[in-house]
Amino acid sequence: MEEVRTTQLSNNNNERRQAMPVMTRMKKDCLSFTTSLQQGFRYFKAFLVGQAKKMTARNEEEASEADLQTAKMQVEATDAAEDTKKRLHLVK
Repeated sequence: MEEVRTTQLSNNNNERRQAMPVMTRMKKDCLSFTTSLQQGFRYFKAFLVGQAKKMTARNEEEASEADLQTAKMQVEATDAAEDTKKRLHLVK
């Protein structure tokens, strides 16, 4: 049953995608790719910031704060990318 539903959803998505003009589809795909790259760069930045703060931490409390900040920055990067992709796919 789940397989049939998934197939129907993918068929509807394919039909809608084929009805789109080629340039519009390319623009959406490029923007989606750019968003994914931006998310990757933000993850990398969060990692570097976290590692730098952990290396300069004077005690374990500062090191754990650095870990929390890294996790927070990664979550914010993911949320921003998801929001952007949702807005891209809602625009027809």
